[in-house]
Amino acid sequence: MEEPLTLKVVVVGAGVVGAACAFHAASAGLDVTVVDRGPVGAGTTSRGEGNVLLSDKEPGPELALARLSRTLWDEAGRELGADTLELEPKGGLVVAGTDESLAALREFAARQEAAGVRAEPVDRVRDLEPHLAPGIPGGVHYPQDAQVQPVLAAAALLRAAVRRGARFHTGEVVGALTTRDGDRTPLGPTPHGPTSHGPAPVGPAPVGPAPVGPVPVGPVPGGPVPGGRITGVRTAAGEVLPADAVVNAAGTWGGEVGRRLGAPVEVLPRRGFVLVTEPLPPMVRHKVYSADYVANVASSDAGLETSCVVEGTRGGTILVGASRERVGFDTTLNTAVVARLAAQACRLFPFLRGVHLMRAYRGFRPYCPDHLPVIGPDPRVPGVVHACGHEGAGIGLAPGTGALVTAHLLGRPWRGADPAAHTGLLPDRFLTPGGAPQ
Repeated sequence: MEEPLTLKVVVVGAGVVGAACAFHAASAGLDVTVVDRGPVGAGTTSRGEGNVLLSDKEPGPELALARLSRTLWDEAGRELGADTLELEPKGGLVVAGTDESLAALREFAARQEAAGVRAEPVDRVRDLEPHLAPGIPGGVHYPQDAQVQPVLAAAALLRAAVRRGARFHTGEVVGALTTRDGDRTPLGPTPHGPTSHGPAPVGPAPVGPAPVGPVPVGPVPGGPVPGGRITGVRTAAGEVLPADAVVNAAGTWGGEVGRRLGAPVEVLPRRGFVLVTEPLPPMVRHKVYSADYVANVASSDAGLETSCVVEGTRGGTILVGASRERVGFDTTLNTAVVARLAAQACRLFPFLRGVHLMRAYRGFRPYCPDHLPVIGPDPRVPGVVHACGHEGAGIGLAPGTGALVTAHLLGRPWRGADPAAHTGLLPDRFLTPGGAPQ
């Protein structure tokens, strides 16, 4: 009797989302190869604060995924070690500057509570955060909010995937192989290809003929199949990595990787800055942010938007954010943005006026036009599965995304992720009935 064939999966991108996809797929017994041209944390993952949040999400598809992810982060902490991830269930505190904004915040929190989020109104916010400025009328405490160290978490997930049989391959994916035309390779890579990461290579990926047999990732019934089923990817070095399924987990570069696979999705960069103070004794107990942060996250405005976000780290530094602006991949350090963020943080926590700023860094959030990630099989090229466009929530949503991608690959629920419950994240929401982008 022949051995059953194992699904070969290539994950493009070794940031935290790609690492989570590899971890869950390898845990499910799939044959996994992660490919990236850089090391773990080189992309958006290394530029994040490590937020694992429920507090900033409207009831709907993203909150449902965030609740699943919050459970899976706890599971990962138990399985891999909470210290390995620097997983801290510190909770979040959202504060309102006026009575009017407090009423709106509490109405928002009531809707979240109805969707299963723990939200506790707070009148005396300085009981929770003694160093807050006086005069703040109130806020909402979210005890389920947490934080991880994003690069450590990505590396831990990827190491665990490798222990389960996954491989890491250094290279840049430039095209796809399909059953129809054999090779779907664009003219060449653009200046901004995928640059997520992974640990030092742990052995070459298998190179050889594509396997045969059914693949539990198929087209939407009646949908177009312009390029045939995926059979592998080609790297810039000319290597071929055979695959029954390819997961696009390339973060900010997910749109470009999708194009190279014959299944483009609209994932755009949104630049943000984070300030880092000198190390201090514990001064900020929770993730603390102003109520306007939620509105800025959901905004589609191309201009600069800032809202105050302050939190401490295990190392003693304090992280200050958050800014958002659509400027392409411009990495220019904007000192005006840095000054605005610092001023907002000092108004919220006056003790920061006497604290030295150690550095500022910037990165690019990968966002989709409707501010929801795109997760699931692409009907245009069977075998392509997207896992990108998480904007600033990719770290928090990574485990849920990995489990949901694995469920799509298996054709059945996995670790609490049921594809039937997350249809609002599928890529076909951006396509016309004929398969063209809307």
